[in-house]
Amino acid sequence: MIIKTPAELEAMKAASHVVAVVLSKMKDYAKIGMTTKELDEYGGKLLIEMGAKSAPYVEYKFPGYTCISTNNEACHGVPSSKVLQNGDLVNIDVSANLKGYYGDNGCSFILGEDIQNLSPLVNASHEILLKAIAHIKPGVRINEIGGMINQEAKKRGFKVIRNICGHGIGTKLHEEPAEIACWKDRMNRNRFKKDSVIALETFISTNAKFVYEQEDGWTLSTKDGSFVAQHEHTMIIREDKPEILTWENGI
Repeated sequence: MIIKTPAELEAMKAASHVVAVVLSKMKDYAKIGMTTKELDEYGGKLLIEMGAKSAPYVEYKFPGYTCISTNNEACHGVPSSKVLQNGDLVNIDVSANLKGYYGDNGCSFILGEDIQNLSPLVNASHEILLKAIAHIKPGVRINEIGGMINQEAKKRGFKVIRNICGHGIGTKLHEEPAEIACWKDRMNRNRFKKDSVIALETFISTNAKFVYEQEDGWTLSTKDGSFVAQHEHTMIIREDKPEILTWENGI
């Protein structure tokens, strides 16, 4: 959406604040031995307390309040009886509807000890996202940012997932621009627009370039066991630099 009124701005800020707070609290709440369903139910309780609704459920009837993915699962992980283990790479993606407006925020982190040596991957995902954000202005081609994300990943010895991407957001979870890829899609000649709202995401992988839908019909995972880290912020494209709406405790 394009922010046109002070009321729209406040509504987007409020929805984004909800997902930022819930994501931060869920990350702190995650413990070894907990199931992903237990973690999700905690997140659902927080959403309800803040007067919000789970966006994946509202929009797509997703079987959970939030998406919780682990290790080689890139996104859309369905909360289940899966038990979180020491050293797991965990991704939490929280998107919510608050009074008709949507916010979206995600992050990956290592639970417990880094026994799989995944800190470089997690740090890359976060740092590349912030670097990409710093280069976004009205008029910049979307595929230029995708190319930057890809090049930064390569410099660190990683790859990007090519078949999932960021997106526009506003009064729906997914709006135009429909695709903000992590690679330079030369067919996408669209440019970022002033005062538009987007959810920018990095999907950084240890080796894989694509992810595939699992039997649950939702979870997207790598075939070769590659690990994937994701970070995401909702932001408004401003003249000088984007205004991040989901900033909470540096996530």
